[in-house]
Amino acid sequence: MAGKITFIGAGSTVFAKNVLGDCMMVSALDGFEFALYDIDEKRLNESGAMLTNLRNRYNQSIQIKTYLDRKEALKGAKYVINAIQVGGYKPSTVIDFEIPKKYGLRQTIADTVGIGGIFRALRTIPVMFDFARDIEEVCPDAWFLNYTNPMAALTGAMLRHTNVKTVGLCHSVQTCTKELFESLNMDHEGIQEKIAGINHMAWLLEVKKDGVDLYPEIKRRAKQKQLSKHHDMVRFELMDKFGCYVTESSEHNAEYHPYFIKRHYPELIDTLNIPLDEYPRRCENQIRGWEGMRESLTKNVELTHVRSHEYGSRIIEAMETNIPFKFGGNVLNKGGLISNLPLKAVVEVPCVADRSGITPCYIGELPEQLAALNRTNINTQLLTIEAAVTRKKEHIYQAAMLDPHTAAELSLDDIVSLCDDLIEAHGEWLPAFE
Repeated sequence: MAGKITFIGAGSTVFAKNVLGDCMMVSALDGFEFALYDIDEKRLNESGAMLTNLRNRYNQSIQIKTYLDRKEALKGAKYVINAIQVGGYKPSTVIDFEIPKKYGLRQTIADTVGIGGIFRALRTIPVMFDFARDIEEVCPDAWFLNYTNPMAALTGAMLRHTNVKTVGLCHSVQTCTKELFESLNMDHEGIQEKIAGINHMAWLLEVKKDGVDLYPEIKRRAKQKQLSKHHDMVRFELMDKFGCYVTESSEHNAEYHPYFIKRHYPELIDTLNIPLDEYPRRCENQIRGWEGMRESLTKNVELTHVRSHEYGSRIIEAMETNIPFKFGGNVLNKGGLISNLPLKAVVEVPCVADRSGITPCYIGELPEQLAALNRTNINTQLLTIEAAVTRKKEHIYQAAMLDPHTAAELSLDDIVSLCDDLIEAHGEWLPAFE
């Protein structure tokens, strides 16, 4: 066997198709085993059938194997791809939305920071540490490619508290400027960009074409577009007030700041077109859509695939071929890659992958107002990791008290009460806390 890629959370059939389907297109991975692991045997077998169909069509040298034993799935792996959701949509995501609503705290996505992001991290970090113990035992040299949210908290926990070589991968950096330019009817070809910050709140620091700064024209068009309702109003508002465009969507950023989702200013929801409860709606649509997709994905022997924009296969290809690949990665701020953010933070910066591994690029200082916004979310991320590692409730409370949106809406006593209600509701999905 040439090598092994283990996909944890392989019941995510569509995502497994994107990432492992991409890997089938890489000739350097001929002869590899794709090891699929999930705790849901039915979904695991469906993904196995789907990938076998793809393998038969595109690369018959690949071996597709399914595992219910995690350690066996990991044994000898060179690369581990993580795409789990601990607690699932039901019960956990529903709990993360419904209980805060009783306190008047509304959310849109709830998977990064905020009260939903905190509890998603607290459910997931102990499971990731279980993965890490297995990896350290049966494939200690493997690279762990984390796609699971909350990206910064999970990646930071792995990098600071395990010996696993970890990088966090997100979709927002590679689509940021393309989507911005399309929304403003500007030509995206041949631009030069520089993006750095933290996950879901990285900043388009520079954008040029033929040496000309395009920001003045971007801001002029954005100001015009804000005169009528559209899907990206929060990001345009942040760019107007703080100077730079942010990588992740408006529905995400609406809940990362204290300015947008406010009980005492309900008109902002409509004015800025903020989709409250967006993630549950998406989940319900995906569940309904999956029933229609299952047959075509798992039984269609003519299933096709086009290599996606996901970073995973390209990073692995670069490591196998030693042909460098540049991407936006989530790594520890070791050595002060972004010099005005905390060293313990996970930052999203340009990185280069090749046979030697992953080398992040030094950025230096962010504009102070942008670093300040990042720090407000880093505070919650670091306290969430502290809570997961120490198992102390006080750090859960403090993480929530430091979250900008939660703190803007609730009193200290209500935050403590909300956290206690969430701990009780999640029950066995959380470890015991002192």
